[in-house]
Amino acid sequence: MTTFTVGLGCDRGVLLETVREAVQAALAEAGATRGQVVAAATITLKKDEAALLALAEEYGWPLHFYEAEQLAAVQVPHPSETVLRYTGTPSVSEAAALLAAGPDTPMSALLVEKHKLRGADGRNATVSIARKNP
Repeated sequence: MTTFTVGLGCDRGVLLETVREAVQAALAEAGATRGQVVAAATITLKKDEAALLALAEEYGWPLHFYEAEQLAAVQVPHPSETVLRYTGTPSVSEAAALLAAGPDTPMSALLVEKHKLRGADGRNATVSIARKNP
């Protein structure tokens, strides 16, 4: 069975419903199911982000946290100056998905590069999905 990792980024205070909706849409885009996801990942700045913690618990996914320096070292297709300004890395969701997929996972493993959703709360969630290295 093919397995996947999910990279998560979001605005501070985002609602769980917004993150859940973004993840479900990204999984559908990748042709993946929740049960095929072996890990979720994000930046250490989000260690206390309630919606991300709640989603990982709800879905039974381990949630990995990476430092900005670790994320910044990963080559991604859509680096962002805005994300860099706020977090110290040009990518959170894409880089986190690739790091969680395993060492030396190539950019080509990203099935969903950067699925963005602005929720009813006006806050954004970003989801990237990578195919996990066997």
